[in-house]
Amino acid sequence: MVKTETRRLGPLYLTLPLANVAVMFLWMSVGAFVLPVHVQRITGVNDVAALGLANSIGPLMATIANPVFGQISDRTRSRFGRRSPWILGCVAIGVLALLAQANAASVLMLGISWAGVQTIMNGYQAAVTAILPDRVPPRRYGTFSALVGLGTPVATIAGALMFMSFPQLAAGGAYYVVMVVLAVAAVLIVFASPDTSSAGLAREPFRLGEFMAAFVKPLRNANFTWAFVSRFGVMLGYFIIFTFNLFLLEEFIKIPKAEVVPKMAVLMLIGQVATLAAVLVIGPISDRIGRFRLFALIAGLSSAVTLAVPLFLPTFEGMIVYNVTHGIAFGIYLAVDMALVTKVLPDAADAGKDMGVINIANAGPQILAPAVAAFVVTQGGYASLFVVGIVVSLIGAVGVLKIKGVR
Repeated sequence: MVKTETRRLGPLYLTLPLANVAVMFLWMSVGAFVLPVHVQRITGVNDVAALGLANSIGPLMATIANPVFGQISDRTRSRFGRRSPWILGCVAIGVLALLAQANAASVLMLGISWAGVQTIMNGYQAAVTAILPDRVPPRRYGTFSALVGLGTPVATIAGALMFMSFPQLAAGGAYYVVMVVLAVAAVLIVFASPDTSSAGLAREPFRLGEFMAAFVKPLRNANFTWAFVSRFGVMLGYFIIFTFNLFLLEEFIKIPKAEVVPKMAVLMLIGQVATLAAVLVIGPISDRIGRFRLFALIAGLSSAVTLAVPLFLPTFEGMIVYNVTHGIAFGIYLAVDMALVTKVLPDAADAGKDMGVINIANAGPQILAPAVAAFVVTQGGYASLFVVGIVVSLIGAVGVLKIKGVR
C-alpha cells in the first residue's frame, strides 16, 4: 500500500509545484512587469488611473470563476479524472486570451483581454489547487503546502531574472514566454502524474439552486471563514505593494526611470530568495511538529511590522531591508497556508469547490490589488499604500487567532 502511495505521489512532488509556478509566473510577470509597461506604451506616461482601469474589469469575473470552476471540476466525470480536462482546457483558452492581450492597442482592450485571461486561468488554478486535498495524505500536508507555496517566490525569481537579463521582454515579449511555460506545466501535470479515472463516480443531478447555494455553505463553517479572512488579509497586504512596485520606486523612492526596471528586478530577486528560503525551512518543520496555525500567526504579525520599514526609510536601501524581512514573513505564511486551509475544509467530497472558494482569498488580492492601490495612491499618495498594507495584514493575523482546533 505504501509503495502504491509513494509511486502515485512521486511525480506530484515535481509536477504540482511546477503547475503552481506556471500560474504564478503569469500573475507576477504580466501583472507586475508587463501590464504597467503596456499601459506606459499605450498612454505615454505613468498613468495610475489607466493602470487601475486595465485591472478593474476582470476582478469580479475572475474571483467568481475560481469556485465555479472548482465545483464544475468536482462534478466532472472522465477517464482522465476530475481535474485534468480543466487544466488542459483552461490553458488552451488562456493562451488565446494572452495572445489577444499581447496585441491590445488601447487601455480598454487591454483591460478586456486581461479580464479574459484572469477568468479562464482562475479555472486552471482551481483545478490545480484541488489536487492537494484530492491526492495527498494528511501526513504530507506540510511538505506539499510548502511545495505549492514555492510557486510565488520561484515564479517571481524567474520573472526577475528574466527581466534583469532581457528587460526588453517587458515591452511584450514576455507574453509569449508565459504562454510556453503554462502549456508545458499543464502537459506535465496531466500526463506525467495522471489522475485516476472519475468515470465510475456517482453523478449528482444538476440543480441550479443547490449549485449556487453550495458556494455559501463552506462559509458557514467558522474555521473555514477565518482561514479565508486570514489568507485575504496577508495576501492583500503583500500584493497591494507588489503590484505598484514600478510606479512606487519611481515616484516614492525616486529611482530614475532608466534604472527602475533592473533595480525593481534586483529587489524582487532579493525578496523572493528570502521567501524561498523561509518556505523551504518552515514547511518540513511544520510537518514535523504539526504546528500550522502558530506559523501563520507569526507570518501575519511579521508582515504588518515589516511593511512599516519604507515609511521610515524611503530609500533604495530601505526597500532592500523591506524586501528581505517581508519576504521572510511571506515565506513563512506560504509554507503553512495550504496545510492550514486543507485542515479546515468542511467536506472532502467538495474539495474542488471549497478550495475554489478559499482561492478567492488568494487570487482575489492579486487581482484586486492594482485597483485598490490606484484608489489609495490617488487619495493619499504612495506612503498610504504601506499604511493600508499594515492594516490588512493585521486583519489577517486576527483571522488566524480565531481558528479553533488546529495547532
